[in-house]
Amino acid sequence: MRLVLPETVKRILSRLQQGGFFAYVSGGAVRDMIMGRTPHDYDISTNAKPEEIKKLFKHTVDTGIKHGTVTVIINRRGYEITTFRRDGRYSDGRHPESVQFVNSVRDDCLRRDFTINAMSYNDEEGLLDFFCGRRDINRGIVRCVGNAEQRFKEDALRMLRAVRFCAVFGFELEEQTRAAIRKCAVLIKRVSSERIVEELNKILLSDRPDSFRLMHELGLLAHIIPQLDNCFGEAQNNRFHIYDVGEHIMHTVANTPQDLVLRWAALLHDVGKPCVSSVDSDGIIHFYGHHRESKRIANDVLHRLRLDNASLKDILTLIENHDVRIDPSPPAVKRMMSKTGPALFEKLLRLQTADNGAKNPVYFEEKKRRIDAVREIFETVISANEPYRVSDLVINGRDLLKAGYRPGRAVGDTLKALADEVIIDPTCNERRYLLKRAAELKRGK
Repeated sequence: MRLVLPETVKRILSRLQQGGFFAYVSGGAVRDMIMGRTPHDYDISTNAKPEEIKKLFKHTVDTGIKHGTVTVIINRRGYEITTFRRDGRYSDGRHPESVQFVNSVRDDCLRRDFTINAMSYNDEEGLLDFFCGRRDINRGIVRCVGNAEQRFKEDALRMLRAVRFCAVFGFELEEQTRAAIRKCAVLIKRVSSERIVEELNKILLSDRPDSFRLMHELGLLAHIIPQLDNCFGEAQNNRFHIYDVGEHIMHTVANTPQDLVLRWAALLHDVGKPCVSSVDSDGIIHFYGHHRESKRIANDVLHRLRLDNASLKDILTLIENHDVRIDPSPPAVKRMMSKTGPALFEKLLRLQTADNGAKNPVYFEEKKRRIDAVREIFETVISANEPYRVSDLVINGRDLLKAGYRPGRAVGDTLKALADEVIIDPTCNERRYLLKRAAELKRGK
């Protein structure tokens, strides 16, 4: 099998080979090329030692010299070159305590996580596939190289990576790999939040964001987001729902477009329901105040996972308002827009559509018509540049101070009151009128 390599990669391989060493493109790049995908980067493996690599190339960086990795810089782009190695015992669940450099590309492939990532290639020898990775790609299987439990004990994040490959490629887990994850699931608690959230983000941005269901089945979710795990099996015995809470959440996430903030909001929008569940005298289940509880839990979860503050704020706003029934009238739409801003308002409508699409389909069309009517008003407000925020007023706090207001809360409260009038009637956004109304409000009229 012949793969097409970039010219720069070919030159790196050739330089190593001319120096008397073996050299291959290895790992995910080979997998992606076999699958017809364009690799994001090209990792190169060789039997040359780090000091020998550095002698062959002009610009290098010691990115992982302890573990045999040197980054070669060519045209401002980095290419990682790693010496063939066999890893010693892993004490921290990620890094080997020691590495032993070897001269065999097969031994180097043997230390890798999954068969689909354990292939090497160069133009002279072609594809080196010692563990049937190409066959597993064709079968759509994620299978560990060698002993699955050992692979996961070496680096527990590999369990989450297995789920991610299923989500991204549409693959299934091989049975022994699946069984090993169930057995080793608790080890995911060793992994840092930063590494976990990176994998979760990739799963959420995949074509199968509902792969969190697989994490639940494998026992991983209970150790990563236990509050979400508890949603599976939580009944929703009312006419608006046909799934339990966990399945409803999975369908909601699957209904959303590929936007990370939106998908995080969909994933956590109902996570508070198990905490507020109640049953009335007719046996109907209610979840009063679940949006507030979901927001609280989401705040805790996302802080623990160390999500960035900007995304966190937007996600919490979406969760807090996901169940708000926005009346299809210009004032109601503008008031919600003033809370969210236009970009997040659009995401809120998408979340509400996805949420309702994951409920009883009998009621979906009616709810979708209302949301579409709200969207039409929203688009009119944007296209007509109608005012709906305090910042859209033709006067500001300085004008109120000149009009006799004292610095303090009264200035902000007055501007909000004026903005509310302008929301109802955009023609009120006129300087003379607003100053007159501000004077009246100051006198308590």
